[in-house]
Amino acid sequence: MELSIVIPVYNEEENLPLLHRALHAGLANCRYAWEAVLVDDGSRDNSPAVLEQLAREDPDHIRVVFLRRNFGQTAAIAAGIDHAQGDIIVLMDADLQNDPADIPMLISKLEEGYDVVSGWRKDRKDPFLTRVLPSHLANALISWVTGVHLHDYGCTLKAYRREVLEGFRLYGEMHRFIPAYAASVGARITEVPVKHHPRKFGKSKYGLARTLKVVLDLFTVKFLLSYFYKPIYLFGGLGLALILPSLILLVYLIVRRIFWHVALMTSPLFQMSLMFIILGFQALLMGLIAELLVRTYHEAQGKPTYTVRRVLNLPSEE
Repeated sequence: MELSIVIPVYNEEENLPLLHRALHAGLANCRYAWEAVLVDDGSRDNSPAVLEQLAREDPDHIRVVFLRRNFGQTAAIAAGIDHAQGDIIVLMDADLQNDPADIPMLISKLEEGYDVVSGWRKDRKDPFLTRVLPSHLANALISWVTGVHLHDYGCTLKAYRREVLEGFRLYGEMHRFIPAYAASVGARITEVPVKHHPRKFGKSKYGLARTLKVVLDLFTVKFLLSYFYKPIYLFGGLGLALILPSLILLVYLIVRRIFWHVALMTSPLFQMSLMFIILGFQALLMGLIAELLVRTYHEAQGKPTYTVRRVLNLPSEE
C-alpha cells in the first residue's frame, strides 16, 4: 500500500456514502495503490452500520477502525495513522467540507521534495464570527509561537510522508500542531490552497471552547519544541530570573539597614526577596530533575537525540 487516507468519523451517517463516492471520483486517476482508513470515534448515530456496509462493498479500499468510545479527533487520527499501511498519509475530515479531489494535488507537491503539504482553506465556507475569525487569530498565534508559518493550521486536509509522523504521540488537540512537530525534525513544509465546501448534513463538532483548548495545548507544544531536550534552559532561566534580582534587592536592604538604620526584618521587600530566592532555587532543582528525566527517556529506550533524512553508501542494518 502506497497511500493511506485517514479519516476520523463521528456522527456522519449521511455523509459517509457521499464521501465514499467522492474518494473514488477524486482518486480515479491516482497512480498510487490507496486505502481509506475510517476511524469511528464512538459515533452515536448509524455511522458504524454504514461503515460496516462500505467495508463489505469495497474491501480493496475501505478499512474501518472502531473505537470503544468517543476519544476525540486527535485520538481518532492517531489510531488511523497507527493502522495505516501507506508510505504517504493524508488526513481529511468526513464531513465533505474537504474535497478528495484535492488529494492528487497534495501528492504532487510531496513528489516535488516536500515532507508535509498543508491545505489552506483560502475561501472558507463557515460562519465568520464563530469559526473563521477565531481560526485566523489562532493561526497567527500558533505561527508566531512555533515559528512555522501557515495560514490554516485547522485544516485537516494535509499530506505527510510517514517518516515525519514517527517519533511522537498525539494528545489533546495536538493533531493541528503536527506540522510544527514535523518541522522540529527537519521536515520540508509547504502550503497549498484547497477547496472548501459548506456542510450538507449533520452539524459541526467545533465551537469557541475548542479555541481555548488549542491555546492551552500550545503551551505544551512550545515547551516540547523548544525545551524538551534541554529543560534546564527554561527552569534554570526562570530560576535565575528570580534569584538575581532578589539578591540585588537583599543587598540594597542590608546597605539601607547599615547606613540609614532602616529596619530590615519588618520590610515587606525583605520577605519578598527571600520568597523569590526560594522559588528560584526550586525552579533550578526542577530543571535538574527534568534533565535527568530526559536522559532516562533517551537512554532507557535507546532513542537518539537526532533524526536522519537519508544516508549514502552505508550498508543497511540486518
